[in-house]
Amino acid sequence: PGSSAPLPEEDCMKLNPSFLGIALSSLLAIDLWASKRLGVCAGEGSAWGSARPLMKVIEVSGHGIPWLLGTFYGLCQSDSSAAREVLLNLLFALVLDLVLVAVVKGLVRRQRPSHNKMDMFVTISVDKYSFPSGHATRAALVCRFILHHLVLAVPLRVLVVLWALIVGISRVMLGRHNVTDVLFGLLLGYALYSVVEYCWLSPLSAPALFALW
Repeated sequence: PGSSAPLPEEDCMKLNPSFLGIALSSLLAIDLWASKRLGVCAGEGSAWGSARPLMKVIEVSGHGIPWLLGTFYGLCQSDSSAAREVLLNLLFALVLDLVLVAVVKGLVRRQRPSHNKMDMFVTISVDKYSFPSGHATRAALVCRFILHHLVLAVPLRVLVVLWALIVGISRVMLGRHNVTDVLFGLLLGYALYSVVEYCWLSPLSAPALFALW
């Protein structure tokens, strides 16, 4: 009896290697198109150019330096051990956020949108890169931190969440970032809070740090 020919692989669907590349390219094109359309405050002559000063105030509210300085000042002025513990962990979270975002930006090296105007508040070398949005990452991280560690009335809790979302949206409106930069930044910041909780610093786990204050 002659050998039978192999049966076709009818039960296996092979993904065309080029399909994934085409899909990613299409998503990238949509991302760039949407980001440019939403960059309504990218310049004074843009559709919502008059709102640009307000967007830049929101930009500063999510910047790392005011948060670092404010947290450090509060840590130095606090006379409550519980408050010092919370502030020290917030400081740790902010530093971890800056390092992680800088590393990812340096690895990915995605350029900022072409319509971005480089007039940002206090930038460093990796800030020429776009992915992920450090403001979005920080906003999501700080938002979760505040909601978990501060007792706030419901209206204030809603305002904190709105602030985080507005910071993220403002990054696209100002033309600083593409939509995917912000979405990934929000997800990264949300996940980073879980890392901070897991590595929570306390007088038992880090006595040397608490001895400084």
